[in-house]
Amino acid sequence: MSPSAAAPALSDEQLQEMLRLIAGADSAELKLTIPDSDQRSTVAALGMDPLEAQIRQVFFFDTPDLAVDAAGVVLRARRTQGRADDSVVKLRPVVPDALPEELRSSSNVGVEVDAMPGGFVCSASMKGVPKVDVRATLLSGGPIRKLFSKAQRAFFVAHAPEGLELDALSILGPITTFKLKFRPEGYAGAMVAELWMYPDNSRVLELSTKCPPREALTVAAEARLYLQSKGVDLSAPQQTKTKTALEHFAAALA
Repeated sequence: MSPSAAAPALSDEQLQEMLRLIAGADSAELKLTIPDSDQRSTVAALGMDPLEAQIRQVFFFDTPDLAVDAAGVVLRARRTQGRADDSVVKLRPVVPDALPEELRSSSNVGVEVDAMPGGFVCSASMKGVPKVDVRATLLSGGPIRKLFSKAQRAFFVAHAPEGLELDALSILGPITTFKLKFRPEGYAGAMVAELWMYPDNSRVLELSTKCPPREALTVAAEARLYLQSKGVDLSAPQQTKTKTALEHFAAALA
C-alpha cells in the first residue's frame, strides 16, 4: 500500500467549489496524514499520550471488486472500547443543496466536508446503533442487514448498484484503530489523532480537527501555522484511511 504522490495545491476554481460545499454542510473536518517515518516524532512534538487512546475495531462491507465503493457508498460497522457499537452508511461525493429535505432534516444524518492538502470531498453519513452485537453477529455468520436500521438499508438501496443485497456483501476487515482526542500545548482547540493498523504492519496516522463551516478557513490557518511551528511536514503525500483499508482487504479476498 504505497501512498499517493503529493497533491498539488487547489486551483482557484477548486477552492471556490470547496467553499460552496462547506457553506452548505453541517461541519468541516480538516485532515492531515503523517508519513510513517515521521509518526514517532509527530507524536512527541504534539505531546500525545498513547495510553489515553480509545481502541476501535472497524468492519467494512463490499464486494471483492469494491462495487459498493465505486458507487460512492461506504458501509461500516464499528466496535468501540467503552461505548455501544455503531454503524454508518456514507454517500460521497454529495452536494448539500441537492440532498432531499427529509434526509437533511434527519437527526441521524450529517453532511460534512473533509479537506486535506490537495483535495476535499463532501459526504452524507447516516448513523445508527445496531440492535444486535456486531462481533457476535459477524462471528456467527449472521445477516449483515441486522447491523443497519431500516432507514440505513433504504439509503443503501437508493445509492448502491441495483440488485445488490446487503447480505451478499463480503466482510472486509476488521481493522484495529486507536483514536486520541487531545489539546496540544500552545494550540487553542482540540485535535484528534487516529492510528490505523493494517494487517501487513503498515500504519496510517491521521491528524484532524473539526469545526463549524463558518470557522473552517480560520481554523485551517491556525492549525497550519501551529503544525508548522512543531516541525510537522504539511507537504507529504496523503493517504485516506478507508480507501487504503478497502483496497487491502479486497486484495486479500482476491
